[in-house]
Parts: sequence; C-alpha cells; structure tokens
Amino acid sequence: MPGLLRGVVRTAAIAGTATAVSNRVSRRQAGRWAQQEAPETAYAAQAPAQPPPAAAAPSMEDKIAQLKELGTLKDQGVLTEEEFAAQKARILGS
Repeated sequence: MPGLLRGVVRTAAIAGTATAVSNRVSRRQAGRWAQQEAPETAYAAQAPAQPPPAAAAPSMEDKIAQLKELGTLKDQGVLTEEEFAAQKARILGS
C-alpha cells in the first residue's frame, strides 16, 4: 500500500506542476498577442478619417425629376405651398 500511495502522490505532483506550467505559458502567450494587437488598434484609432467624396452636381434631368416629385407631393397635400417653394428654390439653387 505505501508504494501505491507514493505513486499517487508522485502523479499528483507531476500533474499539478504540468498544469501550472501550462497555465503560465498560456498567460504569457496571451500577453504577447495582446502586445502585438495593441499597436495595430492604436494606429487604427489614430488614422485620420478620410473626408467623404464631393457630391457631383445634379444634372438637369435629376433636378427635373426632383421637381416633379415635389409637385406630386404638393398635389397630394403632403407639402404646403411654402414648403414646396422652399424645396424648389433649394433644388434650382444647387
């Protein structure tokens, strides 16, 4: 029986040591990965945002289509005369 107990203790000690070493290696590797990722995310946060591309000036066909749509909305009663006039001025002014 003492030989069996000695074997169990030895196995427990080896298994405990292996677990401790494995956990330490895992933590160290996770730390290294975090350090590698940190500069990339910091750089991404510092990168300036690109301005949106300038909108192309609407063509005459686009303006006519918008005016027709506004006229339809006015005829349906969705837009008042003042709202229609303001939107019409905005479209023709651009």
